[in-house]
Order: sequence, then structure tokens, then C-alpha cells
Amino acid sequence: MKITNDIQVLVIDDDQDVVEAYQNLLEIAGYSALAETDPTKAIEMLHKDWAGVVVTDMYMPGLSGMDLLEQIKHLDAELPVIMITGHGDIPMAVDAVKKGAIDFLQKPLQPEQLLDLLERFLPHRQQTIDQRITLLKGASSVLLGDSPLINKVRDQIAETAPTLKDVLIEGCQGTGRSTVAKLLHDGSLIRQGPYVTLKGCAVSTTPDLQRSMISARSGTLCLHNPQDMPKETQQWLCRFLLEQERQGKKEVRVLAITNTNPEQQVETEVFLPELFYFLSQIRLSMPTIQQRTCDIAMLFKHFLKQSCLTLKKPLPSVDKAYINTLNRHDWAGNVLEIKNVAELYAIGIVKLAGQERTKPLDQMSSPLDDLVDSYEKQVIEDALYLFAGRINDVSSYLQIPRKKLYLRMKKHNLDKAEYKVQPSCC
Repeated sequence: MKITNDIQVLVIDDDQDVVEAYQNLLEIAGYSALAETDPTKAIEMLHKDWAGVVVTDMYMPGLSGMDLLEQIKHLDAELPVIMITGHGDIPMAVDAVKKGAIDFLQKPLQPEQLLDLLERFLPHRQQTIDQRITLLKGASSVLLGDSPLINKVRDQIAETAPTLKDVLIEGCQGTGRSTVAKLLHDGSLIRQGPYVTLKGCAVSTTPDLQRSMISARSGTLCLHNPQDMPKETQQWLCRFLLEQERQGKKEVRVLAITNTNPEQQVETEVFLPELFYFLSQIRLSMPTIQQRTCDIAMLFKHFLKQSCLTLKKPLPSVDKAYINTLNRHDWAGNVLEIKNVAELYAIGIVKLAGQERTKPLDQMSSPLDDLVDSYEKQVIEDALYLFAGRINDVSSYLQIPRKKLYLRMKKHNLDKAEYKVQPSCC
């Protein structure tokens, strides 16, 4: 049975009289406390979303306080644990604090000391849980899907964002790696600071990286493919991260984005092992669409609705046969490919149906040339809406030279200014 948030303190000690005394003390002080004499049962009761504090003895049969602390920190590194120890066990208690306990108290226990710690850390724990819930909601609105793998990623974001630790985000292109990096920054304590992106292939010398580090000071550097940087630059970044760790001061948080299997790049000496170690202490792995096929239909419909709103077009129907076609596709481009196909569907181009085709035209009520002209105008107009009149983007999207595009627009009396996003009046 998991502990609910009605319980504020879990007291663990193998002596029944001791835990009852602790429980009575806490209840008199106005806290809701639960006592447990079996530490193995206690760990089963805990969960990462509990907004309470654990108070545990150091020496217990079956599972020592140190082993219990390790298991709790594996469950949730932010869950507060107070260790109770005898006078001769202070070195072990100090070691427990180094391993994640918030503090330790010596026997015989001084009630005011325990109550003071609870008064300090219970509100902080509640704030941590509230922040996670907020981050989780934010991630759910951007990282769409109901599959277990994407749910795991959202949970990791909620837990990792506030820590300010460096993170390695790995996965194939189009899986949402950059989206995750931005969510980690936006959910951190340095979200008001700068967010700087840099590609490893654009770093030819160490000063290139140093300039970006200066720009990202008191904020986040999102570094794409750090293994593409020169070896000496990777070594400099190692020294920078090591110095931050030694000083205990985070001048710049580094979020590194790389492809799958970075270990192979370490083995081939492309990725400096020391740098990989520093960046991979927290790792987030982005699943491919093939690993979460249950999300395909929902993602397609979301992007289709989004495109239709942008284009100010009615939402077209999607038959079951076409959804089955989407589910069978391999989606090498992952989420980005689904988004692209949905955008094309919104403007009348149906892909992945055995061959690319357009939706059936109306009955032949006009000459063929007029129908072709009308369709051409519609496609160009839809693309202008889609890219808010940005000619370079429209030209690339329609795979037509800009000069030729302008001629077609002139032919159909289309003015790019009419499709630009208008500033809000408020």
C-alpha cells in the first residue's frame, strides 16, 4: 500500500516503542505521521510523488539505514531523508549526508531539532512536487502521446529540470530532442537566463565554444553533437565541467544532444570518454515512432488540426483505412515526418496511400485548364498561409525557384503581404 499525501512523515525504526514515541511526538506537534518497524516494507510504501519526509534509524535488521537511503535515492533523489544515529556513529551519519540525506540527529533525540528540520523541509518537498506536476503538464502539452516510453520521458523531464545537472539527450533525428532540451531549460531555476544553441560541427576552435559559453552564462547551452568538436575543445569542456563540479557553482548548464549509441562513438575515439562521462550522468533517451506506434494516429490528427487552424481551412475527415496506412508506415523521419504528412494532408495532398495522390476533385464543371489553374492557386495560397508569406520557406516547401514562384503568384494575383501574421492588438 502506497503512502498518500495525507501522511507527512514516515518514521522507520525496528523498535516498536521508539516509533510509537516518535509518532506521538509528531502528532502532538500537528503532523500526520506513519510508523513502520520493517524497513523492507517501508521502501515498498514509498513513491516518487509523495510530498513527505522520511525519518529512519541507522541500524536495523534486514535493511540498514544506509541501504534504505540508497534505495530511497534511487526511487527519488529529491525525497528528504533524516537519519537517526547513536553518538559513536557520527562518521557514518556524515557519510549518509554526503550520499543524499538532508541531515542527521543523534540519540537521545531532541524533539525541537526534529521539528525544526520538518518545518524547513516539508514545505520545500511540497514545492518540489508542485513544480513536478507543473512541468509534467507543460511537457504533456508539447511531447504528445500516451505510450509508456513517452510517459517515462515526461517523468524524467519533471524530475531532472530543477536539478541544474548536465544532461545527455540521445535519439534519432525528429524524435523531439531539441524540444526536450528547451523543456529542461524552461523548467529550471535558470529559465530567466539565456538559452544558447550550438552545433558541434560549427565549432572549429576552442574559442568558438568559449564565446558560446560566455553568451550562455547564468543560463543553458544546448550543444548538438559535442563529439563533432575538435578533441582539444572537448578536453577544454571537460575541464570546465570539472571545475564547475569542484566549486559547486553552476555557471552554465550543458544539455548535450546526440544520436543513438554514443558509446560506439566513445569506442571509436570520436567522443572523448571523459566528456561522455560528465554529460551522461543523467541520460534521456528519445523513442522512435516505431517504438511507440500507438501514438501515430493521435500525433497525425493533432498536427492536422494545427495545420488547418493555421491555414483557416475546415478540418477534413480521415478514414480508418488511411489511419491503418499511417500505422503501417516506417516513419524514418519520426515525429517531424508525421507533422509534414499532416500539413500536406491539410492542403489536399494525401501521402502514404501506395502512391502520392490528391483528394478527388469536384465534378468536371469547368475546362481542364481552369481546374489546373485553380488547383495551382490553391496549393500556392495554402503554402503562403502555412509559412505566413515567407517566400524562401514557400519556395523550399513547394520545391520551386523563387523567381518562378513569384511569376506564378503574379499570375494568380497573390500578394505575400496578405499572408503575413498580423500583430495582436493586445
